[in-house]
Amino acid sequence: MYCTRRCLRTALRAVATTHRQQLQRQAPALCALRLLKTSPATHSDAIATPPVDGAPKQYSPRIQELVTNIASLTLLEVSDLNELLKKTLNIQDIGMMPMGAMAAGVPAAAVEEEEAPVKKEQTHFTVKLTDFKAAEKVKLIKEVKNCIQGLNLVQAKKLVESLPQEIQANISKEQADKLKASLEAAGGTIELV
Repeated sequence: MYCTRRCLRTALRAVATTHRQQLQRQAPALCALRLLKTSPATHSDAIATPPVDGAPKQYSPRIQELVTNIASLTLLEVSDLNELLKKTLNIQDIGMMPMGAMAAGVPAAAVEEEEAPVKKEQTHFTVKLTDFKAAEKVKLIKEVKNCIQGLNLVQAKKLVESLPQEIQANISKEQADKLKASLEAAGGTIELV
C-alpha cells in the first residue's frame, strides 16, 4: 500500500510539474499574474484556495472528484492505475533501502547480512497439562491445587479431568521447568508452549 501511495504521489507531482512547465511555455506572463493574484474569485478550478488563519483548506471540485474516484477503486484497479501511471510517466521501480543503511552509509549487502533471520529465544512459556496417568490422578489433582493460587480440590479435579488445560501462562523458563518437573513427578504429561 505504501508503494502505491508513493507511486501515485510521484505521478501526480510529475503531472503537475509538466502541466506547469507547459503553461509557462505557452503564456509566461499569464502564469506570473496568476501567482500574484490572491482574490478567491480569480482562482481557477484547478488551484486550491489557501487556508486562512487555521481554517480548513478548501480543495477545488476537480481535485475532490479525483480523490473520490481514486478512493472508490478496488485494489486490483489501484494496481492497474499504478502500472498505467508508471508507464505513462516513465517512472521506474526502485527497491526500498533500509533507513539505517541510508543514515549510516552502510552498503546494502552488509545490511542484508545483518538482517538475516535470527531465531529469537523464547523467554515466556505456557505450561499445558495434556494427559495424566490414571493411577496417579489424586496426586496430580493435589499438585495442580498447590500450583494454582485460589483453586480448591473440586476445581482442580475438574481442571485435570478436562484436558488439555493451561496450568500457568506467560511465565519464565525457570518457573516453567520447575512446574513441569513437579507435575510430571505427580503423573501428568506436560507441554511447554
